[in-house]
Amino acid sequence: MENYAELLDTLAQQEKDLQFTAFSSDTALALGLKLVDLAKAGNKIITINITVNSKVLFHHAMQGASADQADWIRRKNNVVARFGRCSFYVGIDHKHRGVVFEDIKYLDPKDHAANGGAFPITLRGTGIIGTVTVSGLRQAEDHALAVEALRAVLV
Repeated sequence: MENYAELLDTLAQQEKDLQFTAFSSDTALALGLKLVDLAKAGNKIITINITVNSKVLFHHAMQGASADQADWIRRKNNVVARFGRCSFYVGIDHKHRGVVFEDIKYLDPKDHAANGGAFPITLRGTGIIGTVTVSGLRQAEDHALAVEALRAVLV
C-alpha cells in the first residue's frame, strides 16, 4: 500500500511552491511548448491544455494522441475548479480516506475525474486562475510532467 499521507504532503508542497507572480498568454505559450519538448524528449504522446479564466490559451494534441484525452482534460479541470487542488491530490486524498471518488453522488463521473494531470495555475496573493493539464500517460506521469514544466518555466 502506498504512503498516501506522504504523497499528499508532497503534492501540497508542490501547490504551494509552484505559483506565479504574473501569468499571460506568453507564459502559457512558454509552458505549453516546454511540455511539448519534455514529451518529445521522453517519447511520450500526450495532449496539453492550458486554460485561464475559462479561456483556452494553449491546446496541443501530439501526433497519435487519443481523441478522448480532451475529455479527460475537461473532467480533470472540473476537479481543480471544484476542489481548488490539483486533480492528483484530490484523487489520492479520497483514496487515503477510503472514499471511492466515482461513488460521490453529487459529482457525476462523466464530468469529474480525480486523476493526476491537472495542476492549478495560481497567482500569489490572488489564487487559482486556471489549469495546466496533461493527459495521455499514467496519472502520476501526467502530474509529474506538468510539475516539471512548471518548475522550468518558473525559474
